[in-house]
Amino acid sequence: MLNELETARYRLRVPSLDDAATVTALVQDPRIYRMVSRIPPEQTIEQTGQWILGAQRGNELGIDHTTLVLENGAVIGAVGAHRAAASEPFEIGYWLGPEAWGKGAATEVAGAIIAWLEERDLADTLVSGHFEDNPASGRVLAKLGFKPTHSSLVYCAGRGGEVEHVYLRRNRRDLV
Repeated sequence: MLNELETARYRLRVPSLDDAATVTALVQDPRIYRMVSRIPPEQTIEQTGQWILGAQRGNELGIDHTTLVLENGAVIGAVGAHRAAASEPFEIGYWLGPEAWGKGAATEVAGAIIAWLEERDLADTLVSGHFEDNPASGRVLAKLGFKPTHSSLVYCAGRGGEVEHVYLRRNRRDLV
C-alpha cells in the first residue's frame, strides 16, 4: 500500500476527504478537465469525494495508487497508477495545475510512482496515454520510456465528446 513518497521537490500522499474542496477547485480549470478523460466540467465536491474514496479503497486493494502532489504543503495536482484487475498492467496518469507546467514536475512525480512500482516488481509493463492535442504530456511520457502503440477516439467528459487519444506502453525489458 502506498501512503507517501518524497521527490526532490514534491511530496506525494494519498488523498483524504479533507482535500475534496481543494482538488475540486483545481480540476474545475478547463486547462485541466479538457485534458483528462474522466473529469467533468464543473465537477462537484461530492464527485471529488467519491473519487477520493475510490482511490483510498483501490490503494487498500493494490489496484489504485493515486496520490496528490504537494509543493510546499499546497496541493498542485495528482499522479498515480491504476489497473482494473491484478492481471492487468498499471496505467500511469497525472494532472497538474498550470502553475506547475513547464518545470519538469510531471516527469518527476510520474517517475516517482514508476520507481515505487519497480521496487515492488509491479512495473514490467506500464501503459498510459494522452490526447493528441496535448503533446506536452506525450513528451513527459517519452522521457519516462513510453512508446506510442496506437491511437483512437476516447470520450472526454470535460469536452463532452470523443477526442483522438494516443496510447503508449513502457516495457521494462526494452529500457535496459
